Amino acid sequence: MYGLSNRQRGLSFSGFIVGAFAVIFVALIGLKLLPAYLHSAQISQIFREIAADPAMRMASIPEVETSYRKRAQINDINDLQVEDIAIDREENGELSLSAEYEVRIKLVGNITLLLEFNPSSS
Repeated sequence: MYGLSNRQRGLSFSGFIVGAFAVIFVALIGLKLLPAYLHSAQISQIFREIAADPAMRMASIPEVETSYRKRAQINDINDLQVEDIAIDREENGELSLSAEYEVRIKLVGNITLLLEFNPSSS
Protein backbone atom coordinates (compact mmCIF):
# COMPACT_ATOMS: atom_id res chain seq x y z
CA MET A 1 0.00 0.00 0.00
CA TYR A 2 3.03 2.28 0.10
CA GLY A 3 2.90 2.61 -3.69
CA LEU A 4 -0.56 4.24 -3.79
CA SER A 5 -0.65 7.95 -4.33
CA ASN A 6 -2.65 10.18 -1.99
CA ARG A 7 -3.16 12.90 -4.59
CA GLN A 8 -6.68 13.97 -5.35
CA ARG A 9 -7.88 13.62 -8.90
CA GLY A 10 -10.81 15.17 -10.65
CA LEU A 11 -12.36 18.57 -10.97
CA SER A 12 -12.65 20.94 -8.02
CA PHE A 13 -15.77 23.00 -7.47
CA SER A 14 -14.01 26.23 -8.47
CA GLY A 15 -12.66 24.55 -11.61
CA PHE A 16 -16.16 23.39 -12.44
CA ILE A 17 -17.55 26.93 -12.02
CA VAL A 18 -14.85 28.46 -14.25
CA GLY A 19 -15.44 25.80 -16.90
CA ALA A 20 -19.21 26.28 -16.74
CA PHE A 21 -18.86 30.06 -17.17
CA ALA A 22 -16.57 29.53 -20.18
CA VAL A 23 -19.03 27.14 -21.82
CA ILE A 24 -21.98 29.46 -21.14
CA PHE A 25 -20.06 32.48 -22.49
CA VAL A 26 -19.15 30.69 -25.73
CA ALA A 27 -22.74 29.41 -26.11
CA LEU A 28 -24.20 32.92 -25.65
CA ILE A 29 -21.84 34.39 -28.25
CA GLY A 30 -22.79 31.59 -30.63
CA LEU A 31 -26.50 32.23 -30.10
CA LYS A 32 -26.02 35.93 -30.83
CA LEU A 33 -23.98 35.26 -34.00
CA LEU A 34 -26.20 32.53 -35.44
CA PRO A 35 -29.01 34.78 -36.81
CA ALA A 36 -26.54 36.99 -38.72
CA TYR A 37 -24.94 33.97 -40.40
CA LEU A 38 -28.33 32.45 -41.20
CA HIS A 39 -29.49 35.71 -42.79
CA SER A 40 -26.30 35.86 -44.86
CA ALA A 41 -26.93 32.34 -46.12
CA GLN A 42 -30.53 33.25 -46.94
CA ILE A 43 -29.41 36.37 -48.84
CA SER A 44 -26.95 34.30 -50.88
CA GLN A 45 -29.73 31.82 -51.63
CA ILE A 46 -32.07 34.64 -52.73
CA PHE A 47 -29.35 36.01 -55.02
CA ARG A 48 -28.82 32.58 -56.61
CA GLU A 49 -32.59 32.07 -57.04
CA ILE A 50 -33.04 35.44 -58.72
CA ALA A 51 -30.03 34.87 -61.01
CA ALA A 52 -31.35 31.43 -62.01
CA ASP A 53 -34.97 32.54 -62.52
CA PRO A 54 -35.80 32.56 -66.26
CA ALA A 55 -38.36 35.33 -65.69
CA MET A 56 -35.60 37.61 -64.34
CA ARG A 57 -33.32 37.04 -67.33
CA MET A 58 -34.92 39.85 -69.33
CA ALA A 59 -36.29 41.81 -66.36
CA SER A 60 -35.36 45.42 -65.73
CA ILE A 61 -33.30 46.44 -62.72
CA PRO A 62 -36.39 47.77 -60.83
CA GLU A 63 -38.13 44.42 -61.41
CA VAL A 64 -35.11 42.56 -60.02
CA GLU A 65 -35.09 44.90 -57.01
CA THR A 66 -38.80 44.26 -56.45
CA SER A 67 -38.19 40.52 -56.61
CA TYR A 68 -35.45 40.84 -53.97
CA ARG A 69 -37.68 42.97 -51.72
CA LYS A 70 -40.48 40.40 -51.83
CA ARG A 71 -38.16 37.46 -51.14
CA ALA A 72 -36.38 39.32 -48.33
CA GLN A 73 -39.71 40.25 -46.75
CA ILE A 74 -40.84 36.61 -46.81
CA ASN A 75 -37.60 35.58 -45.05
CA ASP A 76 -37.74 38.56 -42.62
CA ILE A 77 -34.36 39.90 -43.75
CA ASN A 78 -33.66 43.49 -42.74
CA ASP A 79 -29.84 43.42 -42.76
CA LEU A 80 -29.44 44.30 -46.44
CA GLN A 81 -31.40 46.97 -48.26
CA VAL A 82 -32.03 46.80 -52.00
CA GLU A 83 -30.03 50.03 -52.50
CA ASP A 84 -26.89 48.21 -51.32
CA ILE A 85 -27.11 45.45 -53.94
CA ALA A 86 -24.99 45.59 -57.10
CA ILE A 87 -27.00 44.18 -60.00
CA ASP A 88 -25.08 43.52 -63.21
CA ARG A 89 -25.77 41.68 -66.45
CA GLU A 90 -23.11 39.41 -67.86
CA GLU A 91 -22.37 39.38 -71.60
CA ASN A 92 -24.48 36.23 -72.01
CA GLY A 93 -27.48 37.96 -70.38
CA GLU A 94 -27.23 36.27 -66.97
CA LEU A 95 -27.80 38.33 -63.87
CA SER A 96 -25.08 38.80 -61.30
CA LEU A 97 -26.05 40.06 -57.85
CA SER A 98 -23.60 40.94 -55.10
CA ALA A 99 -23.43 43.07 -51.99
CA GLU A 100 -21.23 44.04 -49.08
CA TYR A 101 -22.76 44.75 -45.71
CA GLU A 102 -21.96 44.79 -42.01
CA VAL A 103 -23.88 43.56 -39.00
CA ARG A 104 -23.10 44.92 -35.54
CA ILE A 105 -24.01 42.74 -32.59
CA LYS A 106 -23.92 44.22 -29.12
CA LEU A 107 -22.58 41.73 -26.57
CA VAL A 108 -22.35 43.49 -23.21
CA GLY A 109 -21.73 47.07 -22.19
CA ASN A 110 -19.58 48.74 -24.82
CA ILE A 111 -18.43 45.49 -26.47
CA THR A 112 -19.77 45.06 -29.99
CA LEU A 113 -18.96 42.46 -32.62
CA LEU A 114 -18.69 43.59 -36.25
CA LEU A 115 -19.44 40.98 -38.90
CA GLU A 116 -18.78 41.67 -42.58
CA PHE A 117 -20.61 39.71 -45.27
CA ASN A 118 -20.17 39.59 -49.06
CA PRO A 119 -23.01 37.50 -50.52
CA SER A 120 -23.19 36.99 -54.27
CA SER A 121 -25.14 34.98 -56.84
CA SER A 122 -22.04 33.21 -58.11
